[in-house]
Amino acid sequence: MKRHILPKWGSVRLADLVDMHDELQAWVTAQVAAGAAGGTVRKNLGVLSQICDHAVKTRKIAVNPCRTLDRPKQRLAKRRYLSGVEVERLAECAGSNWLTVMVLAYCGLRFAELAGMQASAINLGRKRIQVERTITEVDGHLVIKAPKDHQRRSVAFPAFLVEPMKERVAGRSDDAEVFTSSQGAILRVRNMRRDWFDPAAKAAGLAGITPHELRHTAASLAVSQGASVLALQRMLGHDKPSTTLDFYADLFDDDLDDVATRLDSARTGFAADWLRAGGVAGQEGFEKKPA
Repeated sequence: MKRHILPKWGSVRLADLVDMHDELQAWVTAQVAAGAAGGTVRKNLGVLSQICDHAVKTRKIAVNPCRTLDRPKQRLAKRRYLSGVEVERLAECAGSNWLTVMVLAYCGLRFAELAGMQASAINLGRKRIQVERTITEVDGHLVIKAPKDHQRRSVAFPAFLVEPMKERVAGRSDDAEVFTSSQGAILRVRNMRRDWFDPAAKAAGLAGITPHELRHTAASLAVSQGASVLALQRMLGHDKPSTTLDFYADLFDDDLDDVATRLDSARTGFAADWLRAGGVAGQEGFEKKPA
């Protein structure tokens, strides 16, 4: 707001903004021309659009002028997925932080969700983590808040994590953070990467991997074991299945081959049934009949 919205639009009446399509489009184009990334420009426009959406809801204006603007394409960074063996290697190199790596790689949590997890959020009997609190670092300050509604969820964790999680929460009060720094402080991603994550990744031959890419890895491992789009959506806390499919469409490429293989097997059975019923198999059934 302070850097991108108010300097340009702070003194403009909402009613006037509705008729300023060309000026709004020029603002978007100017940001791109100045070298701003497509994702940054889309974010800036998104904030202004949210303001206009609220103005429409409260009947300050009739339409949202941002809805008809051409938005720059967002360059999607190539995602890196670790194999199960690479996760094992990274976790081994992480030493006492083995559990942190495994929870990120097998539960698909965002870092803020990991940092905000309290002992009361873990149900060892059901093997579930209740995601209901996040901690993020903004301009050096820690911000504690609840996740968005669709991000509140119950995440199942594999049975092999039960005992390590039980040991981790033993003796902790319900409101104590489960994952902290070596000094017991709240996790900050930059500090964690500097203190042990980046060195562990380098030692494991995985230099450059980030904690967030373990979330991608969790998605990949889940899909490789047959997880559906809906299950993955619930696991990751996306707002709708289409978001998950758009984001991780590449993980479902193998499904196309699997479907073709299954259809091939099914057709063999259909053809056998047809033969038993006295039908004609093979290409003979498709020969042209004389006129």
